[in-house]
Amino acid sequence: MAETIFAKIIRKEIPADIVYQDELVTAFRDINAQAPSHILIVPNKAIATAADVTHEDELALGRLFTVARKLAEAEGLEKGYRLIVNCKEHGHQEVFHLHMHLLGGRALGPMLSITND
Repeated sequence: MAETIFAKIIRKEIPADIVYQDELVTAFRDINAQAPSHILIVPNKAIATAADVTHEDELALGRLFTVARKLAEAEGLEKGYRLIVNCKEHGHQEVFHLHMHLLGGRALGPMLSITND
């Protein structure tokens, strides 16, 4: 797997607004925020896509969700939030290091736009 910007953020080689880090996951604010709260939560282990997850990754992936809950509480997202994991090209994944988007702070609207493509 190619080195990603997320790996450099995890190792603190480049600056980021890190809001959580432990031995399994790192969370930081998205620099291109799509909502008032937009945090990326990534496993510290490099996993390219959701399609590359193995049984050995279950603990880290479960941690993504528990950290998302903690961060949502800290961000005051009691009215709700959205968790998104994009996978590969058609899923519009831009960085090939598995990551979860935590978005909230306003009504987010429908999940998908329906088209007849």
